[in-house]
Amino acid sequence: MSSKVILILVDGMRPDGILECGHPYLSALRQKSSYSFSASTIMPSVTLPCHTSLFFSVNADRHGITTNTWMPPVRPIEGICEIVSKFGKKAAMVYNWEELRDLSRPGSLAFSHYERIPHDHQTALENEQIMTDLTLSYIKKENPDFLFLYLGYVDAAGHNFGWMTPNYFEAVANASSCIEKLVTSLPEGYEVIITADHGGHDRGHGADIPEDMTIPIIGHGPSFTEAHEFSSANIKDIAPTITHLLGLPNAPEWEGKCLI
Repeated sequence: MSSKVILILVDGMRPDGILECGHPYLSALRQKSSYSFSASTIMPSVTLPCHTSLFFSVNADRHGITTNTWMPPVRPIEGICEIVSKFGKKAAMVYNWEELRDLSRPGSLAFSHYERIPHDHQTALENEQIMTDLTLSYIKKENPDFLFLYLGYVDAAGHNFGWMTPNYFEAVANASSCIEKLVTSLPEGYEVIITADHGGHDRGHGADIPEDMTIPIIGHGPSFTEAHEFSSANIKDIAPTITHLLGLPNAPEWEGKCLI
């Protein structure tokens, strides 16, 4: 029996940021979930390359995206959204960084919603709460099989104020609050995967260092074993895990492994 899947990605969220942000939800959720707080992303540890590796389950040397500018791969690969659509299921995206539009090919989404991140810190926090409310409303009305919710302000706070600073922690706490609101209100039949694309240090990221390369992965729902720690988890493993939960095949080029 296949499930429906919500993928929530908080850009730039370090695992130790979860533990130190002051909001208890994500830290507590891992004890009711399968998880890794020592999973790895890919190099370069930059937003668009990392997302491309998540959605297409290959390294940057295969998909060819090494900066935050999209270039169509010379040898195309089917991503999560294309496979969901190909097999007659409904995919959707809600996001606040416009470059992510290229993660899905035209016609593969039943719904997409983009919001620009406000420059003001407090307004940006409030905006992600509004995005979460919109996402929950859509899920309850349309019951998508796969939905990707991207919360980008933690990364913006890292660049603006520095990783592991008070404003960064406030942004992580706000993202945790958004996730709690969504997860605790989901209809039955949904599995949730929560992750990040990369970490960060000082006011940047992109280096091959633990602060930038280490990400959290939390899998919550009936298919995940409680208090189980994933071993050797990588961002490329998320796509095969999602298709497994949906009861769909992987693209033959995918390099990641299912975590279940």
